[in-house]
Amino acid sequence: MGRGCLPEGSAGAGPEAPDAAFDGECRGRSGRGNGRAESRSGAGLCSPSGEAGLPRLSPSSASPLLTAPAGGGRAQFSRMMPRKRRRLTPLNAVQSKPSFSPADTSGSLTVVLDGNSSPVSSKYFSEEKRTSSRLGTDFFNQSCISLAKSFLGQILVHKLPDGRELRGKIVETEAYLGGEDAASHSKGGKQTARNTAMFMKPGTLYVYQIYGIYFCMNVSSQGEGAAVLLRSLEPLQGLDTMRQLRSTQRKGSAKPLKDWQLCNGPSKLCQALAINKSFDQKDLARDTAIWMEPGSEAPGEQAVVTAARIGVSYGGEWAQKPLRFYIRGNKCVSVVDKKVEREQGAAD
Repeated sequence: MGRGCLPEGSAGAGPEAPDAAFDGECRGRSGRGNGRAESRSGAGLCSPSGEAGLPRLSPSSASPLLTAPAGGGRAQFSRMMPRKRRRLTPLNAVQSKPSFSPADTSGSLTVVLDGNSSPVSSKYFSEEKRTSSRLGTDFFNQSCISLAKSFLGQILVHKLPDGRELRGKIVETEAYLGGEDAASHSKGGKQTARNTAMFMKPGTLYVYQIYGIYFCMNVSSQGEGAAVLLRSLEPLQGLDTMRQLRSTQRKGSAKPLKDWQLCNGPSKLCQALAINKSFDQKDLARDTAIWMEPGSEAPGEQAVVTAARIGVSYGGEWAQKPLRFYIRGNKCVSVVDKKVEREQGAAD
């Protein structure tokens, strides 16, 4: 697995945000004020009609002077009642103000629409809705061979910094089984700074560089040091951008690439989707820039070809193990094994 993938797919490839909503909470302070008014003014002050011999106070009769009732009652501060009313007025205003739009005659709440005639909602809810279909940790938590097959038909998405999204359907993969696999970067259970991602949780990207300029992308699975190489994609969205990204690695006189040529190899798909070493150790289940989404339909068992991996002759007997999987008849597959297809077709 040391040589890695060639740019044209002809040789070996081994896995070498939120605004806080104002909740309108209001806490009344009238209880504390009322207690002081009563303790200083006496119960008669709050009586609707006043105790016998006690004058009823109002804002118009407020006076800073002490008034003593004829019956010998205690003197009262006549300005306390207006003060109490001033405190209660703001609270009453808050309590009487509705926190939502009133219902119309049909009993449904009034909904404010924006210029696109859709309900106005937080951008965070809309973002969650767009990414809710992404494949989660449970999907990646499979054995290496099972995951390599399950990837076929799924959608790989890279969201560029400017918001554009590049999408492609996975049509070819290779499984590298870890310590026992002589073609794997982690053969013998060896863990290095380069291949650390192969030993991380399932769904972690392992991106490595070959020949100093190209990259290959793998995804960790169950199993110590096991990972799946993403070998080819069928471009679905952002093809013009993919073509521009691919052209930076090609000679100026080269012919324009056809659609099926954009991602038909491990290093080609990394070029087309702008994948580089910075994506190493990213979590496909959580990352905001790169993830996978379920495809519209998974290929049936008869539509999947099982063949030997490409360019791993250094792996001895492991070089011939049937650990490459691709969708039969898809033009974007990097290398078609016609002999195996005939044999499998006859067996079917």
